[in-house]
Amino acid sequence: MRRTILMSVFLGAAALFSLNGCTMLGPDFKTPAAKTPTAWSEPDTELFQKPTAADTLGWWSTFNDPTLDQLIDLFSRQNLTLQTAALRIIEARAQLAIAQGFLYPQSQQATGDLFTIGTEQTATTQDRNFNSASLGFDVGWEMDFWGKYRRLIESADANLLAKMADYDNLLVSLTAETARTYVAIRTLQERTDLAQQNAELQQNSLELVELQFEAGVVTELDVLQAKTLLYSTQAAIPSLEAAIESAKYGLAVLVGVLPENIDALLDPMRPIPEVSSQIAVPMPADLLRRRPDVRSAEMAAAAQSAQIGVAETELYPSFSLFGSIGLGATDIGDASLGDIFDSDAFSYTFGPTFSWNLFNYGRLKNEVLVQDARFQQTILTYQNTVLNAAREVEEAMKNLIGSYRQAEYLEATVSTSQRSTDLSMLQYREGLVDYQRVLDSIRSLTLRQDQYATAKGDIATNTIALYKAFGGGWATDHDTDPLLPELVIREMEERTDWGSRLHPGAEAND
Repeated sequence: MRRTILMSVFLGAAALFSLNGCTMLGPDFKTPAAKTPTAWSEPDTELFQKPTAADTLGWWSTFNDPTLDQLIDLFSRQNLTLQTAALRIIEARAQLAIAQGFLYPQSQQATGDLFTIGTEQTATTQDRNFNSASLGFDVGWEMDFWGKYRRLIESADANLLAKMADYDNLLVSLTAETARTYVAIRTLQERTDLAQQNAELQQNSLELVELQFEAGVVTELDVLQAKTLLYSTQAAIPSLEAAIESAKYGLAVLVGVLPENIDALLDPMRPIPEVSSQIAVPMPADLLRRRPDVRSAEMAAAAQSAQIGVAETELYPSFSLFGSIGLGATDIGDASLGDIFDSDAFSYTFGPTFSWNLFNYGRLKNEVLVQDARFQQTILTYQNTVLNAAREVEEAMKNLIGSYRQAEYLEATVSTSQRSTDLSMLQYREGLVDYQRVLDSIRSLTLRQDQYATAKGDIATNTIALYKAFGGGWATDHDTDPLLPELVIREMEERTDWGSRLHPGAEAND
């Protein structure tokens, strides 16, 4: 009889196993359609070219600046915000492993108890006080009949891919920010140097005017005007120097060092970085592949799509297998707790169960609608991300071309302003022009030189913005590249048993 019961239970379990995995509720994710341009609107082919792999991965090397190369390398190893994003990948791997674990018996529990029991005294009670002991093992397994747990794994896997894309997107953004901050420092340094040179020129001019004033050749007005111009130029220098220090502090945070140590990483003075070749711009069709934020939005939509299927499973019955074995004994009468390991103390239960949420008044149905509405939001977010990516590329291309043209004109104005200043000083000494002409020439030269330095910085900054716009600067292999510094890994391993999960190549279910 017992064999017949066990055979029936086994056959029932086998039937559930055969059904397990045959159904998947909810939609299967497909990449949403998105509007992408067929070609860029900017026809300037002399400046732009089709990128190579080297152009898109290590674009900062086109500036040929060893200091910038060193800063980018230091940033990639020490930036704390980037390390936080790496930890989110590790967290997502652990969450995926948890989801995978639900495919196996969800409850596996060893139990045991030892009680002293006292009952009420009656005429028939022989021993009102006795002890009871039991040992047992329970297993509960909800079968994945409707694909609930497989959808959860699908969602967790997409979430992991989204976190990886978020890491890459942060790498792109912070690489560009490190380069932009470095360019800002060099631009401010050149502007400061030019201001100091012009202040020296204006000081010499003032001394000349003062000599002529003492000789009675000019009036005090010329002296006052010369002083005003000098003081105005000198007044601009402290604000430029303060801006340099502020930019250095920002760069220190990016590369993960204290502000007091940033000067050791920077040469005292280097020219504004210049791009030594054409700018590599991908075709619009490559934008979806290159932009990590687009991939992140796509994976976020995939993760949410799976949640619709998870919600739909709650509308249907769930099927489970439950098993329990145990040993129990008491010391009532002639019995002994030592009999707990006798065969007669053995008991078990085993068999399939089902449960079905009925009369839920639309709660479960509306939960499906909630998940579907959230999925539609992720689709729109993805489509908007694609549109924004195209906008950023177009905008960066326009700004870069504009900054090149502006710099070309300003370079010419600097040359003419310098010549005008030289001639006005010569003619002033010969008494051919008044000092106002000299002041106007010096003032114009000071302004044009500052504008030209700013324009050269804008060229570099807009070049960086363009590389960032099409997602250049990441080449992370999350399966082989270390995401965390060795010091952080050792600290975490000393605190918690991570196994191999913090090292390259670790699987989610290690």
